Amino acid sequence: MGLHKVLRIVVLILAIVGIVALAMELFSGNGLNLQLYVAYITLALTLFIVLVYVLKETFSGNLKKTLMSLGAFILVIIIAYVLANGTETEMRDGEMLSASGSKWVGTGLITFYILAILAIGSMIYSGIKKASMR
Repeated sequence: MGLHKVLRIVVLILAIVGIVALAMELFSGNGLNLQLYVAYITLALTLFIVLVYVLKETFSGNLKKTLMSLGAFILVIIIAYVLANGTETEMRDGEMLSASGSKWVGTGLITFYILAILAIGSMIYSGIKKASMR
């Protein structure tokens, strides 16, 4: 039996359990724990499958290209960390967010902005390149 068929069966079982949990929650109010377990199992399976395929493709494909892409991603994070500023901030619940925590939040946002700009730029470049070839 192929992996695709096994995954389809697992998805079907999780979907049925999820529907039963939803019905239990709607009619009796005690299906929330079951829904959480279904969500945890789904997340764990997804992470496992992604990890297996990433490792499989990394070692069967072009390892140099993979490592260069990883290095470029780490470089973007380093640039974002340098650009981010960290200041202690009071949160809504009255607790304080440390300067380090604030800097890492800023790093995440700046990383997202840099990667979004690069993605949009590459789509525009690809579109212009395709249009000019016609």
